Amino acid sequence: MGINIHPSAHVDSSAQLADDVEIGPLCVVGPDVKLAKGVKLVSQVNIAGNTEVGPDCQFYPFVSLGHPPQDTKHQGGAVSLKIGARTILRELVNIHPGSDAGRTETIIGDDCYFMVGTHVAHEGLVGNNVILSNGTQVGGCVTIGDNVIIGGLCAVHQFTRIGNNVFIGGMTTVVKDVIPFGISVGNKQILNGLNVVGLKRSGFSKAQIHDLRAAYQTIFAEKGNFKDRLAEVEAQYADHEQVMKIVEFIKTGDKRPICLPAKV
Repeated sequence: MGINIHPSAHVDSSAQLADDVEIGPLCVVGPDVKLAKGVKLVSQVNIAGNTEVGPDCQFYPFVSLGHPPQDTKHQGGAVSLKIGARTILRELVNIHPGSDAGRTETIIGDDCYFMVGTHVAHEGLVGNNVILSNGTQVGGCVTIGDNVIIGGLCAVHQFTRIGNNVFIGGMTTVVKDVIPFGISVGNKQILNGLNVVGLKRSGFSKAQIHDLRAAYQTIFAEKGNFKDRLAEVEAQYADHEQVMKIVEFIKTGDKRPICLPAKV
């Protein structure tokens, strides 16, 4: 099929374009940009900096990628943005690269869907199959695992971690780390249990979900010491991959507190 560039688009001669790339009206593609096979820029998309886009991505009008991060410590050094395969960015999505004051890259995984007006700030690490609903704002240095859904108009605080298979309800202010498989809702952000619907959709067995529930109930029980309960679960479920993901997630966090149920 070849490369199709609209006459009104501006594509720097140094940009690297693979076969079947489509660049629509009024798009701007900078000199250090790499677009893999099948990438489609619908119209008025602006891509700058050292930005690499994986195959078969689709970007809609007014998407802005790779421009300098909104980090006052950034000194203009080399930074990058990498977006995985088959990711869809709807209108007005904005993603910044890394910062030379910290991690120099921002990485977005495969098969993501970012809805209108979403933003991912500098040094973000976003996994595969992540949905950011309309208006969601993700702060700097945030880590989001695989198979995460974040509802509309959410704000995710800088340095926060969101584990795999998490569901965040709309308009939630995320200021605490959310354990893998958890569900969190509300502007005062509490942990509302496990994301059972998401687990079933992802193919987790009844036995796996049962063990996750049992471990969750032990970790977040109202009696006893939190560290002791966590150690108990770690010993009891040492061979259970999913439970150990929760344990390791809790043990390795050092930037933000862990999101807890309301009564803990």
